[in-house]
Amino acid sequence: MKNPRHFLSLLDLEADEIRRLITRAGELKAMQARQEVYEPLKNRSLGMVFEKSSTRTRVSFEVGMTQLGGHAIFLSPGDTQLGRGEPIEDSARVLSRMVDVVMIRTFAHDRVRSFAEHSRVPVINGLSDLLHPCQLLADLQTYFEHRGDIAGKRVAWIGDGNNMCNSYVEAARQLDFCLDIACPPGYEPAAELLDSCGKYCRVMRDPLQAAKGADLVVTDVWASMGQEAEQAQRNAVFSAYQVNDALMAQASSDAIFMHCLPAHREEEVSASVIDGPQSLVWDEAENRLHSQKALLEFLLVG
Repeated sequence: MKNPRHFLSLLDLEADEIRRLITRAGELKAMQARQEVYEPLKNRSLGMVFEKSSTRTRVSFEVGMTQLGGHAIFLSPGDTQLGRGEPIEDSARVLSRMVDVVMIRTFAHDRVRSFAEHSRVPVINGLSDLLHPCQLLADLQTYFEHRGDIAGKRVAWIGDGNNMCNSYVEAARQLDFCLDIACPPGYEPAAELLDSCGKYCRVMRDPLQAAKGADLVVTDVWASMGQEAEQAQRNAVFSAYQVNDALMAQASSDAIFMHCLPAHREEEVSASVIDGPQSLVWDEAENRLHSQKALLEFLLVG
């Protein structure tokens, strides 16, 4: 049996494949705007395994499969034997004999890897504690739509070195842009990813320095899912890392702002920025649908 192609990380794609996916996502977006019916995944099924809650990931994958002519099945821990302790390897073996592709959104990245290792069909990482590659596809599509290719550009990541930051580290390496990461000590992105990033990434403490001359400024919540008990502590630690008008003034005059959402206004970002003219967060959120449709087509049709 041919080994399936998985998407657990941006490193699972070559740079030219990422660019082709972004181009294809734009084509699919235009087709939808023209109300064209395109159903290459007719009679195909996507199993969606959610161990973490979601709005954008669930809706975008479910609607995407419907628009491509297929069907999506939502599976939460309460709906499956995973919630009663079935090994994830066994769930992968069973599900992959019944569906054509699986998306898993979970905590430990090892669970995504283990699922993929035991699956007969493509597995997509819908988010893990380490990486969020599907969101990066949407972010990149949004940047390309509004500013062209990101190669040679400067991106500023402000805040926690979380799964989104880790995926930006991988994107910088794959697509040849410079990433300046401003975060407090102890909140850096994964060391193993930084070590392989080489010339593309720098970690610094001053958010204004990171934003200086940036073409794209990105942030995320200070406390991710599973870190709610740390909220007060993190608010204190990250108080100097808010993306506000003063910080955006350091960036390029035509810089854009992104945030994967949900956002906490007046914490990691001011309302004046996220609701202002430089913000592309709504295009970014919509593009989860189009970039993931392109990804599903790529994995299942080629």
